[in-house]
Formats: sequence, C-alpha cells, structure tokens
Amino acid sequence: MSNRSQFFRPIAAVAILGMVMTGTVRANDVQHGPAPSRGQSGAVRHAPIVIGHRGASGYVPEHTLTSYFVAIQDGADYVEPDLVMTKDRVLVARHENEIGGTTDVAAHPEFASRHATKVIDGTSVTGWFTEDFTLAELKTLRARERIPDIRPGNTRFDGQFEIPTFEEILALVHGVEEQRDTAARQLGLAAPQRIGVYPETKHPSYFAGLGLAMEELLVSTLRRHGYTGRHGLAYIQSFEVANLKALSRMTQLPLVQLIEASGAPYDFVAKRDPRTYADMITPAGLAEIATYAQAIGPNKLLIIPRTLDLKIGAPTALVANAHAQGLLVHAWTFRAENAFLPASLFRGLAPTALGNLEAELLAYLQTGMDGFFTDQADLGAHARAAFMQRR
Repeated sequence: MSNRSQFFRPIAAVAILGMVMTGTVRANDVQHGPAPSRGQSGAVRHAPIVIGHRGASGYVPEHTLTSYFVAIQDGADYVEPDLVMTKDRVLVARHENEIGGTTDVAAHPEFASRHATKVIDGTSVTGWFTEDFTLAELKTLRARERIPDIRPGNTRFDGQFEIPTFEEILALVHGVEEQRDTAARQLGLAAPQRIGVYPETKHPSYFAGLGLAMEELLVSTLRRHGYTGRHGLAYIQSFEVANLKALSRMTQLPLVQLIEASGAPYDFVAKRDPRTYADMITPAGLAEIATYAQAIGPNKLLIIPRTLDLKIGAPTALVANAHAQGLLVHAWTFRAENAFLPASLFRGLAPTALGNLEAELLAYLQTGMDGFFTDQADLGAHARAAFMQRR
C-alpha cells in the first residue's frame, strides 16, 4: 500500500461513515468481505479471523467510530472495543479509564479539578478517569492519537472524533451490515459476510469496587442488539478470571481468557492467589480455562518467542495444547511498524516505517492459531489470504 493511499483512505472514510449512519450510501460505494477459500478438493476452509484491534488504530486514532469503520472496510471480521464505565453507568470505548493520553481533556479548564491520582490494579496512575465523568461531559472531549511518536500521521485527526459509546459502535456495525445487504440485493449478489464485535472488559475488579460492575450491562446490551448464543458473532474477553466465570453464567456467547506474557490476573493478585499467567498456559491451566471460556487470547510471544538477536524463534506447544482442550487461540497484537516487529522484518531503520508484517503473520498462522488482533486490518486480511492460498 502506498503512503498516499494510507493518507487518504481514512479521510474518505469519515465522509462514507456519515453516509452509512444516515443511510445514504449507494450500492457501489460498499465493499464486501472476503469469501471463504477452497482447497483443491473444493471443500470450504474456514480462515482464521482478522480482529480490528481498537479499530484500524494503525491509521486512525484508536477507539473512534472512524477507526472501527476503516477496519471493517479493510477486511476485519470483528472490531474490538476496550470498554470502561462512566460515572452514570454507560459503557464507552477507551484503551484505559485514564484518558489524559487519548483525549484533549487537559485542554478543558472546566475539568482541571478532576485531575487525580488513583491506584488501578495495584499501580498508581495520575490523570483523568472516565468514572469521574458523565457521558455528556465525555462527549465534550475529542480523541487524540495515543502513540504519536510511532504514528505521527494519525495526529492529523487529533480533535476530530468523539469518544464512542458501546451502543454507538454496535449501531455502526449494524448500519454497515444493512448497507452491505442492500448493495448485495441490488447487485444480485449473495448476502455478504457478517461483522462481529469483540469487546474487552477493562479493569473489571476495579470498576466493581466502585459499584460500577459492567458484566450485566455488557450482556444486556449485546442481547438487545441480537448477540446471543454460541455463534452470536461476539466474543467477550478479559485479562481477569472471576468476571469471565461470572459472564459464563450470564451468557452463552464465547468467552476469551486473555493471557499476558508475564505477571498474573489482577483478581488473582488481589486475592493472593499464587497462580500466574505462566501457570494458566500449562496443560492443567488450559483445562481449567476450558471450564469457563471457549478461547484464549495470548500475547503472541507465548506462541512464537523472539530470539536473543530479535528474530522470530521456534514455536511453542501452546496452540496445540490449547486445541487439545477445545480452546480457540486468538493472538495479539500484530502491528506493521518497525517498532513492533522482529528486527529481521524491518524495512528501513525508522521505527515509524511499515515493515514486513505479512511475513510475521505467515509464521504465526503456520502454528494453527485461529485468529489474530491487528492494528492494520488490511495488511492482516492480505496475509490471511496469502496463507489460505498456500494451504
């Protein structure tokens, strides 16, 4: 993809997004998702899913409606919002409940008194926090690029986009689906691929301690929008365990145990449970996860670690061990910038330059993982297509 197309595609998406939300997109404006590939026998092969990590956060500030829209247009099968709570009990999409780094809140003198230091999951954090704002107040803020040093091009959108609610994200997904269905009917095509959502509950123990537990609200919101059952096109994910177990009693939607490369779930730490993430990826740990979840979302380095000279190493047994317990494996996070890639896949030396993400993804797809989170869904979909062609 040229630098020119990277620059203009998100800008065009802003205009198209408005038409989708108002129902004025024409049939030939709408792109369609990739069709399943077929092997030599003609049998349909199910492709690994592409999850638009915080939308298309490699091209547009994360957790904005435009970011999610670009990810869908670029071929994401699912869009992934991180969810936090407002003071008036509304689910909104932010990477963290601290919003000083992702919004212009610091430029709002009316909110200066909200600046605070809090302990979040055992760590002292200073800034502004969603739980101290009503939704109406948050809607006066505008999003900013979270990592401008790595993604300076995204800063051109600073100040343009609101903080979206979960309801607005679901409305966007349904709006795109309706426009695609209309376009397909007008063109005499088969119904296009559905779009899934992949919400993460952020800091669930912390919010529950504030009287802002999010699990029932999340499940009821998904149910109201038609996301139910084992095949309901929604995965719910968390780094904690207790809230996933609670969710397993509230919904049949598939649940995903997120797994860090080190440390332990915060609810384990809070209860002085000695188990760590390393314990959870043993065969016994995976068997325990399978009692309440249907998938794991591991840090990609737990599947293929990097060597001492920062090259792609040899795969571990994690994917095979998870599959042996009936668990799907959705790894995170695949990003195209050199700053996030093995040194052997750099293109140039600038950390902001896009390296060879496809080569990294192909190595991981060979392990048999069932899906992956990526900040550049277009590159992820291209790598997935290349992988399926080789099968």
